[in-house]
Amino acid sequence: RAINGVIGKDNGLPWHIPGDLRRFKQLTMGSAMIMGRRTFDSLPGVLPGRRHIVLTRDRGWSANGAEIAHSIDEALALAGDDPVSVIGGAEIFDLFLRHADRLELTEVLRDVVGDTVMPDPRSAGDWREVDREDHQAEGEVPAFRFITLERA
Repeated sequence: RAINGVIGKDNGLPWHIPGDLRRFKQLTMGSAMIMGRRTFDSLPGVLPGRRHIVLTRDRGWSANGAEIAHSIDEALALAGDDPVSVIGGAEIFDLFLRHADRLELTEVLRDVVGDTVMPDPRSAGDWREVDREDHQAEGEVPAFRFITLERA
């Protein structure tokens, strides 16, 4: 999430931060990733070591490697006892926010042009920061920080 709330542009990330991609892999490995259809479509393919649960309104949609859900309850039921990682997009984040007890946020430390935004969850006041790791800009990679938030 950029400082101005942008999380996407043209169905992709508006930045390339290798450290963020490594952290994403570490955090989601072995989990049931819940995502919207456009987020699934934006992936380079089915990511190994993770389940892909796609929440969509389109009852006719299917894709190899995707488990399909049409409601929050159905997506959570499909996940079963697996740890759940909600990976986007903005509408999916909003739908699942009330179910979350922890947020792992990468904050890009600049304003970014994009077409998908996510409000800062800290503005609601029911989240507290429990961890922060700052990273300086390096070449084309902007400065960023990893933030862990837990429900207060």
